[in-house]
Amino acid sequence: MKTINEIIKSKNRQKLTMLTCYDYSFARLISSCENAIDMILVGDSLSNVIKGDTSTVNCNIDDVIYHCRAVRRGAPDVFIVADMPFMSYQPSPRDAVINAGRLISEGGANAVKIEGGKAFLPHVRLIVDAGIPVMGHLGFTPQSVNMFGNSVVRGRKQNESDKILEDALLLEKEGVFSIVLECIPHILGKKVTEQLQIPTVGIGAGVDCDGQVLVIYDMLGISGGNFKFVKKFKNLDIEIIEGINQYACSVRNAEFPSEENSFR
Repeated sequence: MKTINEIIKSKNRQKLTMLTCYDYSFARLISSCENAIDMILVGDSLSNVIKGDTSTVNCNIDDVIYHCRAVRRGAPDVFIVADMPFMSYQPSPRDAVINAGRLISEGGANAVKIEGGKAFLPHVRLIVDAGIPVMGHLGFTPQSVNMFGNSVVRGRKQNESDKILEDALLLEKEGVFSIVLECIPHILGKKVTEQLQIPTVGIGAGVDCDGQVLVIYDMLGISGGNFKFVKKFKNLDIEIIEGINQYACSVRNAEFPSEENSFR
């Protein structure tokens, strides 16, 4: 398992690999890969991918704890970052540290991730002071969808770009060990990455980030989504549909179960 120091020292040495995963079965596969994945994110995007909701704001702390436990069972030796879902940290620094502690002690996570910048510096500081590693998240922050709308790419305007860089530097000063940069111009991703001493992890933020993260369902082609920042390394949706069709036909034609699938 990667340590915080190893993750930080990877900057300018080796790209970090991160996948978002929500269950035991996929976590087990990730853990078994020859080309090791450095970190697993148990994201509040489980609200969309697993529960079928239209927004991550429908995810709560108990949801993340439940899925974090499952992922930990499947990947006991992989560094796990757990998302702090909507309203698990926003109300106060005290709420933030209590819920971050639950993700570590009950969920089995190694670190937590918080969306937002300057407004949540006291929250980040209290969590870090409690001995819990924090990953930041800037750019497109899905929990703020009701405030900013569905315009995904952030940082195209100068004032917005400046704020993302300022927030990144402030978060670093408060002790975060890494920052996710989501859906920002690749030039801004490069600029932020170069000015930080800690690694950045990009999702739609360009190749110059210190690492990359994708949702495993997206990169395997089984989420139904078609996002610009996603590369489908497999198209398993086609194979899964074919398998289900073959199963249904086999049952209806009395070809399954065969003798070899039956007990004596």
